Amino acid sequence: MTSEIIYKGALRTEAKHLQSSIIIETDAPTDNQGKGERFSPTDLLATSLGTCMITTMGIKARNMNVDLTDTKISVQKIMKADPRRVAKVEVIFDFPSSLKIDDKQKQILENTAHTCPVAISIHPDLEVKTIFNW
Repeated sequence: MTSEIIYKGALRTEAKHLQSSIIIETDAPTDNQGKGERFSPTDLLATSLGTCMITTMGIKARNMNVDLTDTKISVQKIMKADPRRVAKVEVIFDFPSSLKIDDKQKQILENTAHTCPVAISIHPDLEVKTIFNW
């Protein structure tokens, strides 16, 4: 098992990561009857893509003796109705100005991001736009 989820009422859940016991709470978003006081489930989907991309890039970078510490990733989720779903996720990477790598290393890291487990698990109807600001 990966997690255990309890519905807390009022459109809120509590998800416990079983290996670490860390808890994440979710709320329904304000545009879908919720309070928007926590990540929504669809926020987590979009955020999962960004964290997966940088994590796999970090693994590859470490193997190349490159340090991606302080890289900032901004994620935007765009919803669509009928049926209600995530239509697009935009992921923007802003790398620290201190990072000095060549074009080949950049291409390797970009390819790594695009082939992370979450990215290749996303349905092709979900548009993903990725910007790398080196």
